[in-house]
Amino acid sequence: MSQFFDFTLSGLGTGTTYALVGLGVALVYQVTGVINFAQGDFVMLGGLGSAVLYEAGTPLWVAALAAIAFTAAVGGLLDLVVIRRARGADSERLIILTIGASVTLQGAALLAFGADSHFVPPFSPGDAFDVFGAYVPRQYLWCGVATATAVMLMWAFLTRTLWGTAMRATAMDPETVRLMGVSPARMSLLAFTWAAALGALAGVFLAPLQPPDASVGIPFGLKGFTAAVIGGLVSPAGAVAGGLLVGLVEAYATGYLSSEYKDTLTYGLLLVVLLLRPTGLLRRPSAVRV
Repeated sequence: MSQFFDFTLSGLGTGTTYALVGLGVALVYQVTGVINFAQGDFVMLGGLGSAVLYEAGTPLWVAALAAIAFTAAVGGLLDLVVIRRARGADSERLIILTIGASVTLQGAALLAFGADSHFVPPFSPGDAFDVFGAYVPRQYLWCGVATATAVMLMWAFLTRTLWGTAMRATAMDPETVRLMGVSPARMSLLAFTWAAALGALAGVFLAPLQPPDASVGIPFGLKGFTAAVIGGLVSPAGAVAGGLLVGLVEAYATGYLSSEYKDTLTYGLLLVVLLLRPTGLLRRPSAVRV
């Protein structure tokens, strides 16, 4: 039983990172209709940036905030330089452009920081927590708090602010909101910036558990996409639930089978959802009478 709790808590801890990545994927898709496969590279930039700054002597929290701010700016530039210039293109071309942006960001990180992993200490040193015989590192608690805080702030922004209302309206009917004076291009910029900040937040808090390097972006992007699809792709709450589910599947597969099977089971779950429930597990299918 202690092993079960160990695997469960470890899976939920890692799943919070996938939840933040999936939340960014869902946010961008809901507002712009673009599936951003560079979302995982925002995780890489956040974690790697904070680690490199810390190794250079910057205080840990200053390094974390600077990495998040820099990554958010990169997300905004991705929208301005790449997505906005191809706004009239079809979805397939936009997806290819985000894949190209992902490869470019990974190559730039390799040139700037090399291929080695970088290290960050836990945010609060001390012994692991004992939960029903399972020992949980303190950093997992930070991951959970960061995810919960980000989700609450995102909910408050989307439902309690004028900009958030404009973003939701753009997702529903961009032509109508344009007639009412709201710029869909500006909402797209805001969505990419928010998504990049969410990815960087995940990378910063995960860095003490999984030392980042320049190659971690693509795996995290795929796991975040899986989480978003499982949750319904246009549902932020569904993306969070999907991320936690992916984390649990990986933890149980690693603990009870082998780490070699975790990706097979995760992407197998994605395949099953796409075949049997293409709208996601938490989104009801809708029918339109014609």
